[in-house]
This record gives sequence, C-alpha cells and structure tokens, in this order.
Amino acid sequence: MQADLFASDVISLDSVLGALRGRVGQANGCTARELVLAISGRFSTGDERRLRKVVVALREAGHPICGTPDTGYFIAATAAELDRTCEWLYGRSMTTLRQVGAMKRVTLPDLRGQLGLPIGANHESHE
Repeated sequence: MQADLFASDVISLDSVLGALRGRVGQANGCTARELVLAISGRFSTGDERRLRKVVVALREAGHPICGTPDTGYFIAATAAELDRTCEWLYGRSMTTLRQVGAMKRVTLPDLRGQLGLPIGANHESHE
C-alpha cells in the first residue's frame, strides 16, 4: 500500500478511514468537501485531490468505500450498496476507454489486444 505517500498529510489513510467509519450506509454519505472539512477543519482543492487519492488507495487495499456524485462517500452497509458503486466505477472506466478508442481510432478490444489470440489456438483444460 502507499501509506508512506500520505503519512505526513492531515488527509491520510488513517484519518479518512476514521472519518468514514462514522458514515456507514448510503444515507450517511457526505461530499468530498464535507469529508475534508470534517478531517482537517479547512478546505482546499489540493485537500480534495489528496482525499480522492487516499480513497483510491483505501479501495485498492480492499476497504468497501462507496461513493458517487449522487451519494457522496460512505462505507458500504450492504452488498447492494457496494455493487452500485462498483457499477458506477465500471461505467466511468468504460466512458474513458471509449474516449481513448475514439481518439486512437481503434475498437475497445484492440486497445490492449484482448482479441489478439490467433484463431484456432490450442486451448488445453487445466482441471
């Protein structure tokens, strides 16, 4: 994990996770601005950017931190809440990939060679 990257900041892995522990369930979601103010008592766009990076690091560490522009940030109380955030993140990533494909004038599967397997390749079962 990138703990050392955020260790000296007020907006740290521990401070964000601590603040979110009081925000379980979608009904308790809060905006990035509200979360930054709760943690640091101040707000700046730099703090908000740092918060977003910390949220990514926490998610990559396996914490079920949910959030969309409509709900704000919160810790999932149910599998359905987590699934909704994952679907939103998936949709956002697909939008980005479609833009990249359009700019490079390639199809989505060709962006990273997903369909680059030779036809008739020998596929053995590894049971």
